[in-house]
Amino acid sequence: MSDDETQIRGLITRWAEAVHRGDLDGVAAAHTEDVVLFDVPPPHDGVRGLAAYREVWPPFFVWQAEGACFEIDSLDVTAGTDVAFAHALLRCGTPAELAEHPARRLRLTIGLRKRDGRWLIAHEHHSFPHG
Repeated sequence: MSDDETQIRGLITRWAEAVHRGDLDGVAAAHTEDVVLFDVPPPHDGVRGLAAYREVWPPFFVWQAEGACFEIDSLDVTAGTDVAFAHALLRCGTPAELAEHPARRLRLTIGLRKRDGRWLIAHEHHSFPHG
């Protein structure tokens, strides 16, 4: 594994841990100002910009505080010189939801850019399979 891939794995792991803790500053850290997010809940045409990205998380934190989990199950990273992407599967749900659908995973795709020697998340896509 390259040093860039290791750095990106660490960045995504810290992001997921911040999500699990409900730490908005930690979640928004290491994102570009022009980040684009395609998420499970609306708006389905995406959220654009860091300020808008920060606004979508508090309702998720409220739901998660009811006992839901958010943890990486698998993570793959491919890094070039100044762009990279990662895809992951995460356990995301309440105990009841996970008991009803134990194999269901949140799908995560992340696009990154390297700026001034630092990897930053420029794009996130979260989705669940239908059915």
